[in-house]
Amino acid sequence: MKKYLLATTMIMSIATAARADVVVMSWGGDYGAGQVAAFNKPFTEQTGIKSSMVDSDNPTALIKSMVEAKNVTVDVVEVEYPDAIRGCDEGLLEPVDPAILPAGSDGTAAKDDFMKGAVTECGVATVVYSWVFAYDNKKFADGPKTVADFFDTKKFPGKRALRKQPKFALEMALIADGVPAADVYKVLNTKEGVDRAFAKLGTVKGDLIWYQANAEAARLLADGEVVMSSGSANRFFNAAVSEGKPFTTVWDGQIYDFAMFVIPKGAPHLEEAKKYLAFATDTKQLAAMATELPFGPARMSAVPLVHFFKDGKTDIRPHMPTNPDNLKNGLAVSSDFWADHEAELTERFNAWLAAN
Repeated sequence: MKKYLLATTMIMSIATAARADVVVMSWGGDYGAGQVAAFNKPFTEQTGIKSSMVDSDNPTALIKSMVEAKNVTVDVVEVEYPDAIRGCDEGLLEPVDPAILPAGSDGTAAKDDFMKGAVTECGVATVVYSWVFAYDNKKFADGPKTVADFFDTKKFPGKRALRKQPKFALEMALIADGVPAADVYKVLNTKEGVDRAFAKLGTVKGDLIWYQANAEAARLLADGEVVMSSGSANRFFNAAVSEGKPFTTVWDGQIYDFAMFVIPKGAPHLEEAKKYLAFATDTKQLAAMATELPFGPARMSAVPLVHFFKDGKTDIRPHMPTNPDNLKNGLAVSSDFWADHEAELTERFNAWLAAN
């Protein structure tokens, strides 16, 4: 019954929002609120085109069902990078002409201003988000500095939290085992590499607490159930800055990826959707989004425009995935690798979890 009510609420909210000129579907919470402030409100103010936001924890599935039913009620959707690639290949998304994207604030052409891979056939990146780990700095006077420390239970005793999925966990394990970030997917693309990653995870298996919802990463740490936790960098930032939690983020071995704006095939307001997508991924708006939440802008010309968090006092630059210091041992997620291997690695991961 609960699932039915949630689904009904979602359908009603989308149907109501569909009366607006541009309906944007995103992830909700602080993130969705940040997008409304950075994208929707100024878009309507400057263009006169109404826009609204609806939330979903699985926008890709909703896009697929809408397109297949030929009943698309949203215009722009934010999805994860692999879903933008798959959705385009499956014909679920409208192609995006890079020519509609404005030049950077410094005059750099859009094709040269976006980070490598940030503009695809059917999608345009909004932010760079990052998977890191954080620890309770009240538990350790001299806390962990590297990914290898996450796996060092002798030096840093206590439970650790990881998301219950192979993605991020396997990459993290290989970096901790000494594989350079640049070589992780080359190693993971071999049987020996996969065995090595699972073996490294096995060294801390008895000290791991697994979670599924992203919000659990910070909650487990805040509640003292773990001493360190792997998760989305922005959630640890919010907990530390907005809630005063004693969290310190470790950027070594961060795993970063893009969030993408796409337009579903058959969007009811296609031309307005293109205008929104171009506006929202402009230099100024991406910088504004980074001010709302500590995500890295996907355009290089936006980075120098970001200084302080919306509280007006916290320097947000050290907390951004695209900060040069934070990228020194960073790893860009390989969407191609996970598109090819996610099913088989998930099967092995689940079997590994079930084994003693």
